[in-house]
Amino acid sequence: MRAEFLKKLSAAAPLAAALVLAGAGCKGGGEAAGAGAGGGAKGQKVSISAADRKEAHDLFTLRCATCHGQFGRGDGPGAAGLNPKPRNYADAAWQKTVTDEEIEKAIIYGGAAVGKSPQMVANPDLQAKPGVVAALREKVRSFGNL
Repeated sequence: MRAEFLKKLSAAAPLAAALVLAGAGCKGGGEAAGAGAGGGAKGQKVSISAADRKEAHDLFTLRCATCHGQFGRGDGPGAAGLNPKPRNYADAAWQKTVTDEEIEKAIIYGGAAVGKSPQMVANPDLQAKPGVVAALREKVRSFGNL
């Protein structure tokens, strides 16, 4: 079943890329502090474009929300059968303890890379996209402000 899900997810990737290239409905650009895992040197700022934010939003919807939920609370439809449960990004205590570098490392290399569940798969295709990784980290951080 997991293999079938991953196959469908892979099939959806070209659609997400096409949406990014089309530049539909993006909010403004900006910069955010990025670090090692996202491709920038530690402490170096990674520029996040509107296209990066759009791609990050689409990727979160396709890859992450299945388990982490639309609002990052760990309550997505795929979370029901998981043990441990996915991280609740709205948890203020967790937001205070996790570093940006840890979030980015988990995004690219998966849960096992940061001592968490190996059920959170890696996204090696994002290693060459530091702006998208930074935008995903920014999205994870935004759930702490809800």
